[in-house]
Amino acid sequence: MISVNDLAIHFSGNYLFKNVSFIINDKDRIGLVGKNGSGKTTLLRIIAKQQTTEKGEVVIPGETTIRYLPQEMVISTQKTVYEEAITAFSDILKLKQKINEYSAEIAIRADYDSPDYQKLINRLSEANEKFRLVGGEQIQAATEKVLLGLGFEHKDFKRPVNEFSYGWQMRMELAKILLAKPKLLLLDEPTNHLDIESIQWVEEFLANYRGAVMLVSHDRAFLDNITKRTIEISDQKIYYYKAGYSDYIMMREERLEKQIATYNNQQKQIKQIERFIERFRYKSTKARQVQSRIGMLDKMDKIEIDEIDETTFHFRFPPAPRGGKVTVGAENISKIYGKDVVLDNVDFSIISKDKVAFVGKNGEGKTTLSKILAGDLDYSGKLNYGHNVIIGYYAQDQSEMLDREKTVFETIDEVAVGEMRPKIRNLLGSFLFSGESIDKKVKVLSGGEKSRLALAKLLLTPVNFLILDEPTNHLDMRSKDILKNALLQFEGTLIIVSHDRDFLQGLSNKVFEFKNHTIREYLGDIYDFLETKRLHSLRQLEQNSKTLSKDTGPQSRNKAIWERNKQIEKEIRKVGTQVRQLEQDIENMEKEINFMDEILMDPVNNEKIIRSQKIYAKYEKVRKTLEDSMHKWETFQLYLEKLNKEKMDLRNRET
Repeated sequence: MISVNDLAIHFSGNYLFKNVSFIINDKDRIGLVGKNGSGKTTLLRIIAKQQTTEKGEVVIPGETTIRYLPQEMVISTQKTVYEEAITAFSDILKLKQKINEYSAEIAIRADYDSPDYQKLINRLSEANEKFRLVGGEQIQAATEKVLLGLGFEHKDFKRPVNEFSYGWQMRMELAKILLAKPKLLLLDEPTNHLDIESIQWVEEFLANYRGAVMLVSHDRAFLDNITKRTIEISDQKIYYYKAGYSDYIMMREERLEKQIATYNNQQKQIKQIERFIERFRYKSTKARQVQSRIGMLDKMDKIEIDEIDETTFHFRFPPAPRGGKVTVGAENISKIYGKDVVLDNVDFSIISKDKVAFVGKNGEGKTTLSKILAGDLDYSGKLNYGHNVIIGYYAQDQSEMLDREKTVFETIDEVAVGEMRPKIRNLLGSFLFSGESIDKKVKVLSGGEKSRLALAKLLLTPVNFLILDEPTNHLDMRSKDILKNALLQFEGTLIIVSHDRDFLQGLSNKVFEFKNHTIREYLGDIYDFLETKRLHSLRQLEQNSKTLSKDTGPQSRNKAIWERNKQIEKEIRKVGTQVRQLEQDIENMEKEINFMDEILMDPVNNEKIIRSQKIYAKYEKVRKTLEDSMHKWETFQLYLEKLNKEKMDLRNRET
């Protein structure tokens, strides 16, 4: 358990947040949310001991390990992918080196009966046993599993890390953190450099992770699939919810509605009391009642309504100029970087007003084709653009392409022409740049501010073919919703590259999947595509199962299947009873821990209980029992899944 107590920090004279207190339990899944600049990253850095706080403390038990993945970092290594990934096991590798040293020394010695030789044998035996206990024999398999899950291929393992793009290098850092298996994972926008397949793999990994996870993400689907608690930073304060992101949104609205209703009722009561005081203030017969009501007002705890910062940028794309029925047609489009084939004889057509999502693993050609269509990259093959096609292009690194030394105003002023020039300040105001902020230099802007500024540049020229490559990177939830709403109203043709499933939902009528140097077209939006892929995979598994069962004799096989099926059903009932009992025990222990958490989080009203110290011993005992029960539950659950899978396989083999 990690305890965050009364943290406070401020920049430029204003508090970023203050009086922040909460507890991180051993298996928590916490989503940290709030608008850009609210202090989410700062809070993660403080917990990770990478930044000091001006007030308060973070109490971390001595055996607790913490690993932190920042949004951006400087990466410098000469190692290969596999060599760099395996550094996550530095302690195990040091132990392995000791084993090798002991073995080498034993091999050259002949004093078999000496005490020193026996000590050396004992050290080697102890080191080998420790190596086995810490999982040293599994590090190669674990490393390969994580690297493959994050999108690397076996052929990449021997390539130097510095040959990969920055996005892939950040994947490497994520791989190292996941392999290290700390007690607490702190992840700041971990999906920024992942494709949809890798995001889904990370979701499954974190769902089964045995430590605690605290993450910042602007991917609503990712948060919903992982988190069980939500901490919101808003207006210098934090709000705590025992719910995932979507449920938190509903609970926040309910909390505000109740707060407003309670506030209004109290205001009515105050006005009634004030009217009574004013009416009878000078009547001696009512003096006692008047004084009583004055005292009532003084003692009343005044209810305050939480200030929710609803400021956000707002815009609509200019009306799209009229064009032809076909926006673009492609014939035999190919692109090769040196010896690396990215696109190989790709054919497709995009009709006017089509909304197309580009999806697929990183490196499959999504950005390459976007640049080709935008005219920023040479290629072989033929592109046929329709009548009066006007292209607007937002590159993946668009915000980083801005001139860092120019101000916000100068950035827009240098490209604004005609009737847009007098409207520059209004345009910037709609993107939350006003007053002194328009004189800020680009280099001091946050990632979200730079993204908003780059989007503002898109509005300077009306277009009817919009190509957006990862436009949601660094945008907070509210900003993404507004961008999505603007795109839904965009009247032209749209191509959007994104890994954000929630953002893509309902935004496209076609999906182009990039795989094996080519493109496959699907009708519908992203969830239609994912469902189609899932069904295809299930049908493939079913066909494989049927193929495997063709060669056995039906009578003997069916008898063996019946007998084994009977055994399995008996075992399933037995294990199922144990699982249900464990689930009940776990639920009771979690309630007990939550009750003690509430006591510990309110030291003022529970000073006597806390001072006795008994609650800490009880807390640790229940926590340890809960951890053991969770481990048993996981073991039984995996066994139960294995039994059910075998039962399903037997059913498929029946004639």
